[in-house]
Amino acid sequence: MRRTRTPSVPSPRPPAGPSAARRVRRALLGALLLATFATGAATAAPGGTAAHGRGHGACSRDASLLFCEDFESLPRGGATSLDWGVDTERGTLTVERERGRGHRQGQVLHVHTEDNGHAFLEADGFSAPGNSFFGRMWLRVAAFPTAPDWAHFTLVEATGEGDGSVVRPIGGQYVPEVDGGTALWGVGSDGGPTGDWTNWRASAPAAAGEWTCVEWEQDASDNRISVWLDGRAQPDLTVTTTEHGGNPVDFVFPRFDTVRIGWQLYQAGSAPGSYDVLLDDVALATHRLGCGS
Repeated sequence: MRRTRTPSVPSPRPPAGPSAARRVRRALLGALLLATFATGAATAAPGGTAAHGRGHGACSRDASLLFCEDFESLPRGGATSLDWGVDTERGTLTVERERGRGHRQGQVLHVHTEDNGHAFLEADGFSAPGNSFFGRMWLRVAAFPTAPDWAHFTLVEATGEGDGSVVRPIGGQYVPEVDGGTALWGVGSDGGPTGDWTNWRASAPAAAGEWTCVEWEQDASDNRISVWLDGRAQPDLTVTTTEHGGNPVDFVFPRFDTVRIGWQLYQAGSAPGSYDVLLDDVALATHRLGCGS
């Protein structure tokens, strides 16, 4: 199966750690969130009861959770939190009520971008034992790109100190050579010695307009990335130190300190001209979390 690099479109540099301005901004947000928490908690679930800590999908006191956000305790509107940052360019993040999801109702994060803009929730100051961790999130993408050919998108990327690699466990490309043109999931990287690549597979089509449980593992023992879609392993998407889609050198993880979750498209003049993604039950942990019942 052909593995195609994204056509000569520069990808962003790895994001830096939290800036002084961001720390000040978060301190100021504290007062705002404390003032609005009671209202947000009261409206987070029917009957005025906060849904944070409900059954499946809730953030809990599980010590294995390295990061968790279910959006239930946040006030609706522009997304703000003391637990994570926001990185946008021609994009927005909004906490909204979602009534169309199959297994439950609740609040979600609405990611919106224009053309090749980006909008990310940013878990900075992140640390995982042994530099290895699992991730899980529910997502619904309204529409994947259909132009230009080889349009490249990212939903999760992890960065840190090392050789400059930006690791992208969840992303993909629009591939014109498969089924007359289709969006395919693919693991990728950029910025390091292996170059800019996306290890897409025809066995992993990306379905628009429906909720999908996406899981991944980043295992530093052999720089392995594994992916599950709706609980099913996708071995074709696995990459390792020596088996990947880039230059013929070792693929090596940086020391992760930031994980960004949202949406970015790298090519301008895309179709559609804007993108909408709903995210829910985002979690990073020391073990696989699964999708629940």
